[in-house]
Amino acid sequence: MPLEKIPLTGQAFLAFEEKLNWLQDELCTRFNADKNSLQIFGDLIYSPAALCTPDNLPYWASCVMLQPFFLTFDSVGQAAAGLKEIQRNWAPYQFTLFRRAALIQDKLPYVNLKDRAFPYQVPQSQIGLYTLTENNKLIASAQTTSFLPAGRIRFIEDHENPPSRAYLKIQEALVHFQSTFGKFPKQGERCFEAGACPGGWTWVLTNLGCKVFAVDRSPLADDLMKNPLVTFLAHDAFTLKAEDIGDVDWVFSDVICYPERLYEWVNYWLGQKKVPNMICTIKMQGETDWNLIEDFAQIPDSKVLHLNYNKHELTWMHCACND
Repeated sequence: MPLEKIPLTGQAFLAFEEKLNWLQDELCTRFNADKNSLQIFGDLIYSPAALCTPDNLPYWASCVMLQPFFLTFDSVGQAAAGLKEIQRNWAPYQFTLFRRAALIQDKLPYVNLKDRAFPYQVPQSQIGLYTLTENNKLIASAQTTSFLPAGRIRFIEDHENPPSRAYLKIQEALVHFQSTFGKFPKQGERCFEAGACPGGWTWVLTNLGCKVFAVDRSPLADDLMKNPLVTFLAHDAFTLKAEDIGDVDWVFSDVICYPERLYEWVNYWLGQKKVPNMICTIKMQGETDWNLIEDFAQIPDSKVLHLNYNKHELTWMHCACND
């Protein structure tokens, strides 16, 4: 079988783990994909019709193959040579034929696929994505929507010190914030965290040297309550006024609340004279309200995305870019 590259129309979308059905529904709802025309390879969905842009990406996809093609080949070496001829950097997503896929990856230039240490800076070099679909056939795209392998980041976990696994979520959000807006919390900056208990996000921020005004009805973990960088207030965070809190550089919220209430709250902060940088979790309640999500996305200097460490939720980020 000769090496053959077969260009495809449309695009291919890699779902976050356990989000395949959600991505399929989103493609049909927001991107006019025909459900009957979709080809599914594990968590990868190829649609001959659905098209997205960098400004309008499906939230439940970690990475999009922008210019997909099928590649047929005789051998592992031929497959790797065919990919290298197109560009240097390739990352795999695999759902079957794992050993054969690993042999192909071994013959490609090295790409770091290991868990990362936080803080981490996302590279700015293009990385392609490929998936082995049959013994002698793969689907791939040199152009994708992410500089991360398969669009996902995993961190080396600390199983002893954080008070909850939520710390991974804020670590990932901060990495994306820096990649998108070029900002990162600095030592000495003042942060307001709404709904801080038990303190996973506060733990990350204090480790960066930030001062945290943490608000929740329940106290934080004992170590954080004793931390000189933490000021704790037992209160409903959403009922506090900006003047009760004082000037802050960052506002964070992982509060479980209806998205409509969160939208009202973030607009309150956006109306302040000194607008802070903001990172908030949008907790999805039942069926997704795409119109409300679009309202979040349309806020200037903002971005909505689904994080690898998110569950049934999205993350909204706003940069105080003019400060």
